[in-house]
Amino acid sequence: MNPTPPEAAKADPPRYLVVEGPIGAGKTTLAQRLAGAFDRPLLLEPALDNPFLGRFYRSGGVNAMQTQLFFLLSRARILNDLPEDDLAGGPLLIADFLMQKDRLFAQLTLDANEYTLYEQIHDAVVPASPCPDLVIYLQAPAKVLRQRIRQRGIAFEQHIEDRYLNAVADAYTGFFHAYDQSPVLVINAAAIDFANNPAHQEALIEKILTMQGSRSYFNPNPTLL
Repeated sequence: MNPTPPEAAKADPPRYLVVEGPIGAGKTTLAQRLAGAFDRPLLLEPALDNPFLGRFYRSGGVNAMQTQLFFLLSRARILNDLPEDDLAGGPLLIADFLMQKDRLFAQLTLDANEYTLYEQIHDAVVPASPCPDLVIYLQAPAKVLRQRIRQRGIAFEQHIEDRYLNAVADAYTGFFHAYDQSPVLVINAAAIDFANNPAHQEALIEKILTMQGSRSYFNPNPTLL
């Protein structure tokens, strides 16, 4: 008879946790729920406040630079306003954006000259920022992202082209394949419903508290791919 394996030891919740993923993956919803579960301050980027975003989704590249710079400057300002690190080390918060992924969108949407200018502005305004203790990457195929974008019904998002959505999903996959600055927990977001299934959230919290190593994967429904 095989002995029952011991339970994995539980750690304290990460001090600085970031939830990331392409539009429609559910990162803001999950960040809000984890902030409540772990009693952490919540830091959200003001995506819906970007006055150029709707124009970009409707017209594409002609509005790409303005859209990108608004996000860059907003994220830089948020990072500048972070509280000083305390004696326990590092900020205490949960965020729905990772500053290091800003270039992902710039590389997708800007031409060569625009990207050169973007890089110069980026280097001038972005402060040194602490690395998260954990990044949760919500991975989902473009068809799932499209379905969720339709369900949430934000008018200007309905103009997002399938080609762009596929490119964003692929860019995220490539980015997190190479990302090694923080531990990463990859979640199959296509098989998870944090908004309506409390068991999924409970299972994820258990995974976060027992995760070991620099990269791990989570899917509470392994038969749903």
